[in-house]
Amino acid sequence: MSASRSVALFSHARPGDTDAAMLSLVELARERGMNIVVDPDETAKHPALAGIPGVVLDDGTVGDIAVAVAIGGDGTILRALRRFAGTGVPVFGVNYGEVGFLATVDPEEAPEAFERALSGDFETLTLSAIETELGGRVLTAINDIAITRRPGDRVADLSYAVDGQEVGRVRCDGVVIATPAGSTGYNLANRGPVLAWGVEGFVVSFIAPHSLTARALVVAPDDVLTVRNFSESPVDLSIDGRPSGEIAPGESIAATFRREASDLALLPGWSFYTRLRQKFGRLASS
Repeated sequence: MSASRSVALFSHARPGDTDAAMLSLVELARERGMNIVVDPDETAKHPALAGIPGVVLDDGTVGDIAVAVAIGGDGTILRALRRFAGTGVPVFGVNYGEVGFLATVDPEEAPEAFERALSGDFETLTLSAIETELGGRVLTAINDIAITRRPGDRVADLSYAVDGQEVGRVRCDGVVIATPAGSTGYNLANRGPVLAWGVEGFVVSFIAPHSLTARALVVAPDDVLTVRNFSESPVDLSIDGRPSGEIAPGESIAATFRREASDLALLPGWSFYTRLRQKFGRLASS
């Protein structure tokens, strides 16, 4: 990796947890002659960044950014993956959250990990995504799309169809449409199946369905999933946990699979199944 290139930096919403790691990475990048690209939110969370030479604000372009380092949990890593979707900039995650399923390394590996990140000493996996359109906007989810009833509203009445063929209509609290990377999140809580990274396709599962027959469905990569709102009230739509709009009564959205979206950095020899056992086995025993 050329020393003239830049590194983008993202951090956890709780700045106190990541201050030391952030400043360590910034110092290492400066020693290599690299600029550090940050969102304005980062300078608000970490005021010390504003006075450091070489720290520049993200202008929305890719420029000479070689790698993005996300110091936080899966939410922070997802933010970086969305920011650099379709650009080829790999995202290197250091887990300062709970699960950190998308993280490249854990915090105790941070010093060596920062060296790896800035040197390009890692492999990359191209993650898939799900796309939908709402109000003329194309929305991209790296993890999942959630369609949920609003607090206080009656149970939602939602139908789902694949390539124009209705599969079912379910009264439920909502629907989750997840990528393989997102299948270990909200979808798993709905008892949906885990899809290994590299599987082409996505899964739809239901939140608290009022039915004994509503089961999760894996959708083929070239099929289009349509969810229609038959409720009397609007239902909310979120992308990777971020509120993104609403679906009015009688309206629908169509979800499609995008094979190549974002590049995730992984250490050589990584295994999805080892990661699955380590992350979720650790939670079960804690």
